[in-house]
Amino acid sequence: MSEALTMFIVMRKDLLRTLNWPVGSVITQGCHATAAALWKYREDDRVKQYMDDIDTMHKVTLETKNEASLLKIADGLKEKHVPFYLWTEQPENIPTCLATVPVMRSSLGDALKKCSLMR
Repeated sequence: MSEALTMFIVMRKDLLRTLNWPVGSVITQGCHATAAALWKYREDDRVKQYMDDIDTMHKVTLETKNEASLLKIADGLKEKHVPFYLWTEQPENIPTCLATVPVMRSSLGDALKKCSLMR
């Protein structure tokens, strides 16, 4: 079986646990980042392939500790040339999460190694 294109969404867990954001608001941040990544990179061949079969989309939602760790992950993705969208909630200007374009997990290397599945 071949490796599936997968979008990786990385959420800040402190939004829920420390800053006490409502669960729905945090979920919405991930939706914003995912939609923004797909739209911004809509001409990327991986996005086109991913969207050609919307019934078999793969996404993995991960968590990271806080804003500093989210920005560090963003830097790591930039180093690996993995396109992503960092969602920043406005007007508060708070980076809340990011979503990668659909990629093969193997292409990420260790960029997301410090993340765990969001619970």
